[in-house]
Amino acid sequence: MKHVIVAVTGASGGLYALRFLRALLAGGHRVSVVLSGFGRYVLREETGLGAGGDLQDSLADLYGEQVRKGVLTEYKIGDLAAAIASGSVHTDGMVVIPCSMKTLSAIAHGTSSSLIERAADVTLKEGRPLVLVPRETPLNLIHLRNLLAAAEAGARIVPAMPAFYQKPSSFDDLADFISGRVLNLLGIEQTLFTPWDAPSGGAEPAE
Repeated sequence: MKHVIVAVTGASGGLYALRFLRALLAGGHRVSVVLSGFGRYVLREETGLGAGGDLQDSLADLYGEQVRKGVLTEYKIGDLAAAIASGSVHTDGMVVIPCSMKTLSAIAHGTSSSLIERAADVTLKEGRPLVLVPRETPLNLIHLRNLLAAAEAGARIVPAMPAFYQKPSSFDDLADFISGRVLNLLGIEQTLFTPWDAPSGGAEPAE
């Protein structure tokens, strides 16, 4: 069982967060979750997830009892005394999904003014995997420079750009492709999509 921090910010793309949380919990992992104010709003507006109550209960209502295989702990974004704000508490990485440009900027510049920013800063300074899933278009020069700065500091960037060679048939399939790629970066085996298997004489699609 791995311990992964998952931050959900206010960028559009709440489905990416829910499908990723579903995959982690169904896999029996421990998940520490931090939602920004607008992250919670986006989940409610885009996915219909309940605004209040226990997050794991809400996920079980959407995806069934499989999500109870793991352990979910939710922290308030202003709780800078939370366990995940300290590098002495071991985690196996952190994912910001989706990652707003505001949060990207804060991470790239090390402001650490919220629990999401502080946990990301701790993840980087401890040399643990930090995966950012930006969801914005088009990107301006400031966004691009912040992405470069975050990558130079050690973050892995997984833009919310799902592939189509797996022939997705639903929005869930598209979100699961991104979730699967993130799981790979965390060293967690994934079965959310079938890896590319080129036909004889074929070539892998450029990524």
